[in-house]
Amino acid sequence: MPEVISVQQQSALSQLAPGEQLLSYGIVVPVKSAQGVKLKHGKLGGQLGDHLMHRYGAQSGDARSIAAAMPPTSGALLLRVTDQRVGLVKHLDGTPVWEVPRSWVAHVERRPRLQLMARFRVHYADGSWLAFLTARRRTIEAFATALTPAHQ
Repeated sequence: MPEVISVQQQSALSQLAPGEQLLSYGIVVPVKSAQGVKLKHGKLGGQLGDHLMHRYGAQSGDARSIAAAMPPTSGALLLRVTDQRVGLVKHLDGTPVWEVPRSWVAHVERRPRLQLMARFRVHYADGSWLAFLTARRRTIEAFATALTPAHQ
């Protein structure tokens, strides 16, 4: 009987180079494009919380950093880790949005949870980082495991 794979797994597997191995994938929302995450209750407090989170907690690094090279996005994407690269693809069709060589990723850091979403940062070799939200803590653990030196 043929193996049934999900749309997300199919998207994560799309456009891999010959011999490239998929190590991990999961649905994420880049913090700088996240909508509807409130740090405080109330309209003004929620808007201020959104603004502060998107502006100051979304990424680090100057305009020439690896993190700054990520283009503006909207909504949920699939973060995939292969033995060759790490990047964001559209979760329905696997179209690449932004990818970097795997050697450019230093590590994954789990951050404090905001409401229902688990938060984490992907740190890059130049010292910059990008923050992401995901529905499952297990997703963060899978990324951290896939990006340990034993897999590189």
